[in-house]
Amino acid sequence: MKKKDIKKLSKDEAIKNLDKLKKDLFNFRFQKINGQIKNPSLIKETKKNIARIKNLLMRKNA
Repeated sequence: MKKKDIKKLSKDEAIKNLDKLKKDLFNFRFQKINGQIKNPSLIKETKKNIARIKNLLMRKNA
């Protein structure tokens, strides 16, 4: 996801995306351990997206 796409999300959509990204990260970690992951940079990108969404949620709560 791009930053401008994340900024447009509502609070509920952001929470749903956050849950999905956390599940994806969990699966990527297992794939990495088993040597099945094809693109290891997905882990880093997923972590960044999780941080961006968390930041957005903190701003919306304040």
